[in-house]
Amino acid sequence: MGGKAAGLARLVELGERVPEYFCVAPDDGPAAILEGWARLGRPAVAVRSSATAEDLPDAAFAGQYETVLDVSGPEALLAAVETCRASLHSARAVAYREARGLPAGRMTVVVQRMVDAVAHGVIFTADPVTGCRTAMRIEPATPLPGLTKIGARVQAAFGGPQDIEWAADRDGVVWLLQARPITTLFPAPPATPEPRVYVEFGHVQGMLQPVTPLGTSTLRALIAGMLAPLGLRAEIVDIGGRLYGDLTDLARHPAARRRLVDLLAVDFGPRAQAAMRHVLADPRFAPRPDAPKRPPFRMPRGALTGIVRALARPRKARARARDAVERIRVASRPPTGALSAAQRLAWIHRTGDGPAGDLIWPIAAGMLASALPGKLARGTITAAGIHATLAGMPHNVTIEMDLALWRLAAGAGEHRELLRDTEPRELAERYARGTLPDIGMAGFLDAYGHRGPAEVDLGVPRWSEDPAPVFAALANYLRVTDPAQAPDLRFARAAAAAEQALRGVKGPSRFLLRRARELAGLRESGKFAGLYRLRAMREQYLLIGADLAARHLLDEPGDIVFLTPDEVRSAVHERADHRATAAARARVHRRELRRRHVPVVLLSDGTDVEATLRPSAPQGTLAGVGASAGRATGPARVVTDPATARIEPGEVLVVSTTDPGWTPLFLTAAALVTETGAVMAHGPTVAREYGIPAVICVPDATRRIATGEVVTVDGSAGTVRPGETLRGRLW
Repeated sequence: MGGKAAGLARLVELGERVPEYFCVAPDDGPAAILEGWARLGRPAVAVRSSATAEDLPDAAFAGQYETVLDVSGPEALLAAVETCRASLHSARAVAYREARGLPAGRMTVVVQRMVDAVAHGVIFTADPVTGCRTAMRIEPATPLPGLTKIGARVQAAFGGPQDIEWAADRDGVVWLLQARPITTLFPAPPATPEPRVYVEFGHVQGMLQPVTPLGTSTLRALIAGMLAPLGLRAEIVDIGGRLYGDLTDLARHPAARRRLVDLLAVDFGPRAQAAMRHVLADPRFAPRPDAPKRPPFRMPRGALTGIVRALARPRKARARARDAVERIRVASRPPTGALSAAQRLAWIHRTGDGPAGDLIWPIAAGMLASALPGKLARGTITAAGIHATLAGMPHNVTIEMDLALWRLAAGAGEHRELLRDTEPRELAERYARGTLPDIGMAGFLDAYGHRGPAEVDLGVPRWSEDPAPVFAALANYLRVTDPAQAPDLRFARAAAAAEQALRGVKGPSRFLLRRARELAGLRESGKFAGLYRLRAMREQYLLIGADLAARHLLDEPGDIVFLTPDEVRSAVHERADHRATAAARARVHRRELRRRHVPVVLLSDGTDVEATLRPSAPQGTLAGVGASAGRATGPARVVTDPATARIEPGEVLVVSTTDPGWTPLFLTAAALVTETGAVMAHGPTVAREYGIPAVICVPDATRRIATGEVVTVDGSAGTVRPGETLRGRLW
């Protein structure tokens, strides 16, 4: 009978006060409806939609279907029922279902006695804004007693946070009109006996989407490697398919907490810093006198020597780093020949090569040289001034990749129209069949095909498997008609401007910024090298998946990405059937892919710390953090998928987050706006190197800015000012 009717039946079963009602099935005619109404005594009624695909764990359908209140008389009742039935196919309901990949289901109707109410409202048994599971929100705020107890009872019975509609009659009796899950809440962290604080690691790698179960294990190792040079360790917790680090012990350590906010600046960015400052002011995370006296931050062995060595001889450091990348590439070559699934699995689980010091310490030296001038020369050089000296940064493998793709576009010749006007998916299919003209794509993919969006997740295809995003970026390059806007020239201008800015810097800051220009571009090299092994591991896992599917232990080879490494091992060695497990996880993964907001900092009670803060900005202006100096005005282009993005030259790119797989889009953009990020993260770094303004950490930018809306991005002030919507543009 649908979600609403099921919720009411459960409330009745629990003994809660629910106004009498009856259900109208899809095939009930007027006579059956009027008979049910007669059994109620023909009172005034509320007629409510109750679809079979509503009030689901991830889709409440709130407001999508019709409700008609205070209905009196047989004609009005029959008309109200038809109104509710018809709302199953309304434009808004269809769009809502399609966006979530849900079926239409069937529409039944609840006819319920109206309550002669003197007060009514909603009990949220968890705070729908902050996500806190220990605080109820009752709207409107009312002193009416008992509502909190009712909410607690219903939540316990339903097994999760509920949105409960209530009404109080003239005798003060509280009636429950419906109960449904609060579907907007981010999944709760695991239950703990004391408050804990978690920081989300995925956006460091430019990821907001959930990680596949197979990818989680390798991403954990990547995070551990990222923290090691800082002397940090953190328990990694899976919450909603995203990986969070438990930083509670650091927050409570008397010495560590003083450096924690500054350390978050390196990769996590201003949003995480602001949230952590709020956490450190919370008495629940006050320093503990019984904490170990030794600070948990310890410089790893060999770090000082390696960093000083790189700063002293940057050219030799770059050469050592290049050699290290090549060694990792060669060592990552997968086995060849006809191997069994067990043999492939043994290769995957062999001890991988650890991060080479020849690669780590030059990268650390470049990051240190970039960060120190702002601290050593406060008052004599601004953040914008530092950013200006770091534009057009050489030795960055991601920039080299983007410019290599630009050279393909520049050499397209007679094939320009074909590549520009054909759908990227069709081009990728033609390339796979060998029917696409040779433009040098094979060479590009040989060098960079191990990359892609969300590339640190083993469950996500690489460009070598699916080059559609590359063809989409190539088409965007081919739309550049102004020679002065050619990406290679823009990069050269940015580099020249940076050198000019550097000549105006004096003292130690000049030395450090010069070393930053020689070393900081290496920052992408570590991840670039590690992706060689990830691609090889993915290839082997998919071959194992094919073997398991052939043995009917998986439905499809690709389903292997929804298993953990231990489950893959049990399937290979013990013939364990994981088809149901993989299918269930795939459904959850698809649901989480639709989630647009991922909390940067979470408390163990589910509180999204950032939601408790109140950012301030001039009226009509969106506030963020300036990450690349400059000012640009242009029509916005909101992009959620780089594989299908069409960017016109001069548009402002507005995204939730970026990783290196997105950066080819930057070459033709006028400016960049992101919802997440850090100043030294991939997106802002590439934006500076192309000399385009960038503002990061703009809350809800992809929802508050519309494609086609003219915006002004001020990378120095850290603001985005929306303007009028352009008419007649292709959206």
